[in-house]
Amino acid sequence: MRRFKKIVYWLVLLYIAALLGLYFYQEKVLFQPQELPQNYTYSFKNNFNEFFLTAKDEVALNGIHFKSISPKGVVLYFHGNAGNLKRWGEIVSLFVDKQYDVIIMDYRGYGKNKSTITEKKLYTDAQLFYNYAAEKYSENDIIVYGRSLGTGIAVKIASENHPRNLILETPYYNLKDVAKNWFPYFPVGLLLKYKIPSNRFIQNVRCPIAIYHGTNDKVVPYSSGKLLFESIPGSSKEMFTIANGSHNNLNTYNEYTMTIDRVLNNRIGKGY
Repeated sequence: MRRFKKIVYWLVLLYIAALLGLYFYQEKVLFQPQELPQNYTYSFKNNFNEFFLTAKDEVALNGIHFKSISPKGVVLYFHGNAGNLKRWGEIVSLFVDKQYDVIIMDYRGYGKNKSTITEKKLYTDAQLFYNYAAEKYSENDIIVYGRSLGTGIAVKIASENHPRNLILETPYYNLKDVAKNWFPYFPVGLLLKYKIPSNRFIQNVRCPIAIYHGTNDKVVPYSSGKLLFESIPGSSKEMFTIANGSHNNLNTYNEYTMTIDRVLNNRIGKGY
């Protein structure tokens, strides 16, 4: 009996230690930035301009503006949780090749950006870049695109503006839903500092919405993206289920390559 109590004691201590570790180090799990020196020179195959926007707290935020000849519109892209513009600038070349301009930002702490992330600043910084896009293009030409972590930010921005459409790649219902999958034995609802409630924001999105998600996604479960899709009011929506697709390879599947042009052109869901 004494040995049993000792085992229980150490298990409880380990559990508490894990709880504390999850609470204090969750930023390192959620955000995985890579820094760049301020004098780093970007190099991409497509024509682009590097620029900085100044936030209200005077933090300079780095962005890239890709430009194509006779653009069909502009994709405002909110990237995932890892890397920086050096990586993501290559990824968005797909849209430039399709004759769309692209505006993409780095979050605080990523690339050349200083300062630290808060959930509120994620949203206000993203709005700053939406405003930049809206100054240069009609809102009818702005396509808001979010990937992984960036899907929640994209939904928030689309809910407070009037873009042409919203495209979400590997989205989540909310961060709590994803965290429950990663840490099923912890009270993640109490521990999470970041909520990003996409399910709540999406109720106020009035433009057509398209979702791409793979059934073999080990980072954001397919079930979370499906739950988000089912929560969308109205019929101007469409979900593309990519059988066996994982988190980072959806654009290699026919279900993506054969539909993305139609989706970008805003022919989404019933009546599109």
